[in-house]
Amino acid sequence: MASAVGRAPGRWPVTTRIVLVGSAGTILLAACLLPLLWPLIGLASAERGNPLALLADPALWSLLVRTLGVTAAVLGLALGIGLPMAVLVARTDVAGRGAALVLHAFPALLPPLLPALGWFHLLGRQGLIGNQASAALLFSEAGVVLTLGLALAPIVTALTALALWNADPSQEEAARVTASPGRVATRILLPAARPAIALAGVVVAALALSEVGVPTFLRARTYAAAVFARLGGVDFAPVEALFLTLPVLALTAMLLVAERWTAGGRSFATLGLRSFRSAPMALGPWRAPASLFCWLVAALSATPVAALAWRAGWEGFAELPRWIGNGVSNSLLPAALAATIIALVAIPVGHGLARRDRITAGMDIVAFAAFVAPPALLGVGLVALWNRPETGWLYGSWLIIALGYVGRYATIGVRAFAAACAQLPATIEDAARVFGAGYGARLARIVVPLHARAFVGGWLLTLLFCLRDLETATLFYPPGEEPLPIRIFTLEANGPEAVVAALACVQAALSAIAVALTLPLLGARAAR
Repeated sequence: MASAVGRAPGRWPVTTRIVLVGSAGTILLAACLLPLLWPLIGLASAERGNPLALLADPALWSLLVRTLGVTAAVLGLALGIGLPMAVLVARTDVAGRGAALVLHAFPALLPPLLPALGWFHLLGRQGLIGNQASAALLFSEAGVVLTLGLALAPIVTALTALALWNADPSQEEAARVTASPGRVATRILLPAARPAIALAGVVVAALALSEVGVPTFLRARTYAAAVFARLGGVDFAPVEALFLTLPVLALTAMLLVAERWTAGGRSFATLGLRSFRSAPMALGPWRAPASLFCWLVAALSATPVAALAWRAGWEGFAELPRWIGNGVSNSLLPAALAATIIALVAIPVGHGLARRDRITAGMDIVAFAAFVAPPALLGVGLVALWNRPETGWLYGSWLIIALGYVGRYATIGVRAFAAACAQLPATIEDAARVFGAGYGARLARIVVPLHARAFVGGWLLTLLFCLRDLETATLFYPPGEEPLPIRIFTLEANGPEAVVAALACVQAALSAIAVALTLPLLGARAAR
């Protein structure tokens, strides 16, 4: 009888695991690890004295401290908005929670530079309601905090809400009998979502720490911009940039430790399979103020996008054919390819991470380091690694942009799929193994089918991160192949304001279309 039951569980499962995990490791090696390590080669031929002297500059450390303060403030604002928003839209009966969530979440799909442009057209000296005071607030570190905090808060909301939706509602239902909604939220819901909150905090902190576009536009000095200056323009000094990133790489390790500690020593929690959909928690007299809070947050999130549409007007949209070029295809092609590669890599790596496999845990650390490290350093590493005659076919096309996206955002897809796999009790796979199902069979017949929704959702999430990327591809996009965010960033300084605003609206439409096309797939899976 030729079946999985009759197959000897020795050679084929082990070989399949080696092939799948090895292939994923090779991709992460080429896209993450080698680009981060390659600049070390430049140390042997350094001609600028001792680059370590850079780290003795008090002004540099002062700038790093100020940047960390801005990052902490952005994280605090994002958590302060995102956590209550997630609880309210995921577990309560607030009015219009679905529409409020959509309006709130949409700016997270855009490069943070676009909301900054929207706030400029609204609050700048020449803005719709702007004056000298509002312009002074916007063009400051406080303006950076407010802009990034509002732009990144939806990440906290989305990840926390997903954890609450997928959690076993039995404890919540029992607590509702005697406890108030506030106590249920603080004692049951948020502790259950602690791993997701930890991941959200790390993502927000990493994005805020590495952000270059918003501080540059708002004329605020940050450490990431200082590193970027060493890697672009006339002062190209990758060796110096490498040493400047050493404190940031140390912070990378601290962020990973902080995530594990906040999550209770676990990257992912087994929250249990969702057995039924619980009814929304009735807020009673608190429903009106809670609904007001949700809609105020939604309005603040949507306002800069509306300001961009206002500024573009008929003039800006009419001029789009002259200015947009191949920006749309240059954005979609590398983003879609990178998201597909990441989704495939996430299957063996995310599954192994959820099952506490040491090899895949090491891969996750590498991918996480590439995500938290300054994007400019990753870009220079990719340039040094692939800019050679034998790899000209890769470096001279948009494929190098896709490879950069894989390096930067692989951890997003891996951890999204790992979080889903952690919801599946290991006993199901153990039973299949007893009956002779090998590693490949378990992935193909159990893990992927049960988590097809998470697979599609992870692909969408990484696609949106790639579409919103500005920093990663700035240093190595081929001539004429610049993605739309880079075109917007370069035109912002000298291009017509109406046209730049219209291009920003096109970028927003791309993200909206990607979500609209994918949501039916997610909904179909949810209905099964």
